[in-house]
Formats: sequence, structure tokens, C-alpha cells
Amino acid sequence: MRAGEITVERVSCNSLTFKITVTVFTNTINTNVLFGGEDDWLDFGDGTRMLVPETPNTLRPDLGEGIATASFTVFHPYAGSQEYTISYSEPNRNEGVVNMDGSVNTRFYIETKIIIDPYLGCNNTPKLLVPPIDRACTGVAWFHNPGAYDPDGDSISYEMVIPFREKNTTVFNYKDPADAKFYTSFGTGNETGTGPPTFSINAVDGTITWNSPGMSGEYNIAFIIKEWRSINGRWISTGFVRRDMQIIVDDCKNERPDLIVPEDVCVEAGTTLNATIFGTDPDGDPVKIEAFSEIFNFAPIQSPATWTPNPPVFQPSTPTRAELKFQWKTLCSHIKEQPYPVVFKITDKSPTGSRLVTFKTWFIRVVGPAPKWVSANVNLASRQTNLQWESYVCQNAQTMQVWRRVDSFEFEPDSCQTGMPEFLGYSLIATLPVKDVNNNPITTYTDTNNGAGLSPGAKYCYRLVAEYPRPRGGESYVSAEICTDPILVDEPVITNVTVDRTGTTDGQVTVRWTKPFDINRTQYPGPLEYEVWRATGFAGNAGLTKIHQGRKSENDTTIADVGLNTRDQIYNYRVILYSNTASSPAYAAIDTSSTASTVRLGAQSELKKISLNWSAFVPWSNVIKTEPNEHLLYRGPGGSTESDLQLIASIDPTTGGLSYIDEGQHNGVPLVDTEEYCYRVMTRGGYGNPGIKEPLENFSQMVCAQPNDSIPPCKPTLAVQLSDCEKFFATAACGQGSFSNTLSWVRDDCAADIQGYKIYRAAEENGNYIWLDRAGTNGIVMDTFFVDNGIDGNGLNTLAYCYKISAVDRSNNESELSDPVCNDNCPYYELPNVFTPDDGNDCNALFSAFSNRNLGGEESGCTPVDTQTRCARFVQHVVFRVYNRWGKEVYNYESGSERTIYIDWDGRDNDGKDLAAGVYFYVAEVTFDSVDPAKRNKNIKGWVHLIR
Repeated sequence: MRAGEITVERVSCNSLTFKITVTVFTNTINTNVLFGGEDDWLDFGDGTRMLVPETPNTLRPDLGEGIATASFTVFHPYAGSQEYTISYSEPNRNEGVVNMDGSVNTRFYIETKIIIDPYLGCNNTPKLLVPPIDRACTGVAWFHNPGAYDPDGDSISYEMVIPFREKNTTVFNYKDPADAKFYTSFGTGNETGTGPPTFSINAVDGTITWNSPGMSGEYNIAFIIKEWRSINGRWISTGFVRRDMQIIVDDCKNERPDLIVPEDVCVEAGTTLNATIFGTDPDGDPVKIEAFSEIFNFAPIQSPATWTPNPPVFQPSTPTRAELKFQWKTLCSHIKEQPYPVVFKITDKSPTGSRLVTFKTWFIRVVGPAPKWVSANVNLASRQTNLQWESYVCQNAQTMQVWRRVDSFEFEPDSCQTGMPEFLGYSLIATLPVKDVNNNPITTYTDTNNGAGLSPGAKYCYRLVAEYPRPRGGESYVSAEICTDPILVDEPVITNVTVDRTGTTDGQVTVRWTKPFDINRTQYPGPLEYEVWRATGFAGNAGLTKIHQGRKSENDTTIADVGLNTRDQIYNYRVILYSNTASSPAYAAIDTSSTASTVRLGAQSELKKISLNWSAFVPWSNVIKTEPNEHLLYRGPGGSTESDLQLIASIDPTTGGLSYIDEGQHNGVPLVDTEEYCYRVMTRGGYGNPGIKEPLENFSQMVCAQPNDSIPPCKPTLAVQLSDCEKFFATAACGQGSFSNTLSWVRDDCAADIQGYKIYRAAEENGNYIWLDRAGTNGIVMDTFFVDNGIDGNGLNTLAYCYKISAVDRSNNESELSDPVCNDNCPYYELPNVFTPDDGNDCNALFSAFSNRNLGGEESGCTPVDTQTRCARFVQHVVFRVYNRWGKEVYNYESGSERTIYIDWDGRDNDGKDLAAGVYFYVAEVTFDSVDPAKRNKNIKGWVHLIR
């Protein structure tokens, strides 16, 4: 047995049956042992196994003398979701393997792991295209590449492992092929004689390099090919294939051939790719060039790639180089996120010794074409943009992303740059299906800015990106930019929200705005007046407060807001416009500006450096190309005021983003771990409007940090807004299924370097608390409150949760978790005491728990009884039993599957016979959704009058 592997295909995504294939490579010289037979076991990993029957060898003279292949395929059903390790073992490992003990008495073992999990989706294992049959010469580097690919388009990686003789058990006394044991001059054992030998695998392209063999003989190695699938932005391992193989090393006089392959390339779908691969040999021997890739195996209708000469032939390597011609006409169906590896192999034909090979891999990525715009028209009355684009050329795309920014930003992507680059400063505003339910293309979108209307004064620009379905995935090139004219300035336009002073009680923010120079003066003669309002947070209305007395006059467009906690709080501002009208002298609010926040600077302590980042929620763009556009970073020692800080860096946000790492590079003096450093940043931005002067310059608060800080913050104190059940019953709709929990806390005296808080949630007080890593920004909430609306933002399906929080400082030190706080549901369940199964009154024909259901249908005129306060709420399960007056059970019911919690008993017994009129007694065992285990179960006993 020379080598082998197990590959697995799922027969159907609607079935748990898998096609399992064991493939082996055998040595037929001086042996007649067959693959399979007595004691050759295929274990399915689920507690079952089978003997593999004897399978005849298929001689493969194209692979070399004495080489044959054999395979066995079986279909196997699995019971359910789980990890399964499928293995094959047999006693026929070759004798005389030099890098293990007792090889002839050591079982040959290979395995493949599959994971059946609906969360991961349908999956197949990687496939291997290159046979493991190449020999080696002492003193010359040896190579192997399995030519693996994943048929689902998942990513794959490679890892060397020690060969097994059974599950989780390595062979006896295994030695790495590059172990000193196999060399007479280990220190100069590589091919050039300049260093020790090495043996490794390239984790990305799978090429194994042994540079170079020392002692002749037969060696054994094993490696695994792992597959990875991206699920919600996280790479999850979905299984692996293990190949076990042997390498025969000869003493021979030969130098290995070499390949010249193109640089890795990205091409737009629809492009025809032509390339020539060249082969050379230092000995001038004839060479054969081969190509391996899934793209050669596509069906004719899928436009497979081709190469010539195929079948491969030995060609002269001198005086001209040997050649392989490659051609591929790419299609939309070829688009995927991961590149296609094309493995080229060159083999020489030495007259004096073993044939040597070299492998090289060429990666080809097929990218979706950029979507194309038709128009972008602004509706000035409603402040919205109507966007239209051409029907997308690749209809196998799944979604179209619509991106927006303020002001133009010219950009042309590189050939391998797909999707929306972060540095362009665009925000994703919509993700739409490429086609509707009737398979018609969707080519329009109306941007209303989430219903708030677009910001006056701003020039809006848009781009599109097409996305392709997982697991193959992939994104298109970003579209060209399309821009609107600036929105009319018919309301105040905020231009500055700048922090003048940082403090906990004496902080100051200056707000400036442009008066509405495009307002209709006939309709609003003025003079205009303003009110300035402040709230906490980047956006929203928390703590909304008017910051001055009376109103400000038309030309007074600056205000200083004092007495603030600018150290710990983020503030946002808005300006309300007041005016009289042509028809009325009375002043009234006629419009409100877009909100704009302070710039928030964060500092994270690391070893010998401090990482800084900043952000703001503003209606202008802080990533502009018009110079001067650099953001300016200032620094000073601990205890500094704003005026003490010195400029240390100018950051171009179009290349460096809104971040900077301070390692003392501005003056060449490293940061000292025992010293504190204080920072402040000034942003520069603009609206892209020639009527509004740029750049708009705004300072952040000052923040201080110390490198290598390891002291965690204090434990915070948490509160939750508890359910008021009386109010809940009076106001919440019966069928309401979407809820939220509001948490709040206060910053304590040791919160000077807090960057934010982590939120943890559990289903009960002593349960497993899970970090809500989508809360806030990267799982860090910077406010002192949090509204839990569920993972997707569409609401919780229950109020019954417990919470803890932790404080996280700028060095990512995390405090002890707070004491838990819990909210609970307001469960309720009530049953009637009379029903009339067969008097023709459909409204009362069933014995049912109170609800807002109209059991009589739309035309019945039935009125549910007091549903607002008495309907069933937060009920998970009901077991209901009915007894006659002698205590005999006559009917029972249990909710579940299609049986609702409402019971809906029609007055018949367990045999389906009508019960006589009279009084019956019942017990209802009700399970509620409650955070308190003691409140989850309730027995309701009562009587009901059945009237006929």
C-alpha cells in the first residue's frame, strides 16, 4: 500500500445519505496483495463498520512502473446532526519504511471527518487530483502537491500530521523525513549545501517541500486538508481529509526540472484567459508538463478550461523551452470568493535515474462585473434619492448592496480588489435581492435616509456591489460612482460640533451651523430663529435638552455648551428652525437640522505603544480628498490641558483610516510604560457643497492612556427596567411577540479610562451568560444604557432574561462581572367556566383559553371576551385533563406540534363521543416562560358547565 484517502459526497441536501469513496495507490511489483479483504475495515464513525471486499487493481502505466489504483464506494445513511470520523484500516503497509519502526506489522490507516450540522449547510469533502506517486533523489529537493479543491467553494488549508495506525494512535517511533538520523552531514543537508534539511507543507497551496532527502529508502508521511466555511463572518472548520503516502528515495544523478508560471490573477467573469507555462531542465532532459484543477473538469456547458498538449507528452527542453498552452473562457457561474488553484507539474525523463518533478500553483480568481448605473434623481420636496441601475449581467448573484457617502470620492479598483473598500468612507444603506419572487430583476431603490430624509447641504454619492450566494460566495467589483447635486439648504446645516474642553463637570462643546440660505423667503419671510438641543450618545434622543434660554436670532449661528461631562459622554446636537409665514405672523417650528455628534477618541494601551481610533456620527463626511484633508493628532504628558498638547501626526483618512498607532515615531523616542500620555484629534470634513466652506474642523475630547496597563476597572452596578405587569396587560396587544429590555448603569469614580461595557445575557439568574458581541461597536457599548432588541434588532420573543455587564478599559482589561439583574415576563392563562358545543353559536362552541382569536370566522360577529387583560400570554406548554363528577378522566389534551396552548375542546371524550351536558372538573398543568424556575409551572383547577 503506497497511499490513500477517503472522500465523501452528500447525495442530497435533503438527505443524510453520503457517498463514501476509499481510493488507494498500490505497488504491484513482487506482490499480488489486493485492496480490501479480510481484516480491511471501513468504519463509518457512527458505531457501524463493514469489511471492504477484495477489489482488483487497475494498472496505471501512465503513473509509472508498478503503480496501480483501486477504489471502493459505498452509500451510507447517518442518523442525525453530529461529527463523524470515517476511517479505513488494513494490515498491508509496506515493509522497510525507514522513518517508523515495524512498518510491515503496522496497520495502514486513513480517515476523513465530516460534520452534519444544519447551521453549516450542505457540505462535501475536498477532492484530490494529483496522484502521490513521485520518487525522489538524494540531495535534490522533492515536491508533492495533492491538487486539492473543495467542490462547494469552501476555503481549504493544509497541515502535516504524524501517520496513524488506528484512530488517535500514531505509528511506532515516527521520525520526520528531515531528521538528523537520515543524514551524514545534517548541517549542510539542503539542496545547495548551505544549511540543514527542511520538510514542510505550504498551508495555502498545499505544496510539500523536502529540501532535500538524505538517505535512500522508503519514507512515510501524512497530511490533512482542512475545509473552512465562512458563517456570519467567522471561519468554521467543517471537516478534513487525511492522505497517507510513501516517498521512495533513490541514489541517483539528476537535477530537477523547473516551471515558469504566470503571476496569480483576478479576471472579470466573461473574460477569456490565455497563458503559456514554460518548462526547463538543467540537464537538458525532455520534460512533460501537466495541469490539475477542478476548472478542467467542468461540464462542456460550463465552459471548462483547456490545456495542450493533452494528454501530456515529453517535449525537448532545449534549445527552446517546453510549453503548455492554457485557455479558459470564464462565465458568471465561475464567480466565487476563493481563487481556483491550478497545479502544474513538470516531470523530467532522465536516462540515468529516477524521474524528478516540480510543482507550482497558479491561483485564478473570477470576479463579478461591476454593476452599472442608470440614474440618481433627487426629490427635493421629500429629500430622497431615486436610484436606478441596469439589470445585473450575472443573474446568479444573490443580492445588490447599495452604498452611500457624502461628497465625491474618485476610485478605480485594482483587478483583485472586490467589494467596497473601507477607506472610501461609504456606508451600506440597503441590501436588495437581485431578482424578485417572480424572477424579475430589481433595479431601483429610494434612499430616504431611514425615513429621516437626506441632510440639506450634502452632496450624496452612491455605489453598488453585487454579492453571490454562500458557500461559494464572492463579490463584484464596486460600481462607478453616481452623485446628486447638493440638497437645498432650506434648514440649518450644522458644520461644527467641537470639544473645547475635556472635563467631567466643566467640559465645553462649541456648535456652529449655516443658516438656511436656500429657504423660500416668500413663504418664510423671517427673520428666522433657532433653538439648539442636545442629547447623549452618537445619535438618538436620550436626555434630550434645550441648551439655552429663549431662541437665537437668524445671524447668531454659534453657541458654546458648558458644564458638560465631555470626558465620559458623547453628545449629539440638532438645531430647530422657527419662522413666521406669509400667511401668519406667529412663529412656529418649521424644520430641524440633521443631528451631529462630538468626535469620540479612543485609546487602547499595548506594550510600548498606544492605539488610537476616532469616530463621529455627522451629516458630513470626515473622509474627503479636497486638501487640506489630514486629521491632526496632538499629544502631551499626563496632566496636560488642551493647550499643552503638541502635534505629533497628520493622518490622511483616505489611506490611513480613522486610526493611528503611537510608538513614539514622530520624535524617535519610545513610549515609557510607566508614563501617561494624553491625546486629542482634529478631524477635517465637508459636505461637497461649494456654498459651505471646507474643511470643517472639529476636535475630539482629550483622552489619556498608559502603555502596558494591566489593571482592570472596577466592577459596575447594573439596573434593568422591570416589567410592570398591570401596565403591560393594559397596553400590550394580545399577540405581541416582539419585546425589548432596557439596561442602565452609572460610571463610577474609577472609570477614567473606560472605553465601554460588555453586555452578557442568560435565560435564568444562575444560567450560562453569553456575551452579546453584536451590541454597540464590536461588542463594546459606550453609552451608560443599552436596549436589548435581540440579535437581529427585530425584538426579543421574551422579556425573561438576566443580564450582567463588565467594564472594559482602553487596554482591553475587563472588570469583574456585575451582579445579575433579571427581567421577567407577565404570564397569564385563564379558562372559561361554560361552553355550548352544539347550540349553533360558533363563538362559544369550543372550550378555549381566553385569546383574541375570532373562532367564529370573519362573518360570525363573535367578540372575544376582554382579550386585553385576560388573553393567554407567555405560555409554553399545557397538559389538560377533564373529570366527571365521579372522578373518572373523560378527556385529556397536551399541547405540542400542531396542538395549540388554547385547548379548543369540543365537548367530546377521548373516544370521540359527545359527553352529556353537565358540570365537569378539570386540571390544567401550565408551563410559563419565566426567568424564575419557581414560577414556571402552575396547576389550574376548576370546573366547566357543558351546555347542550
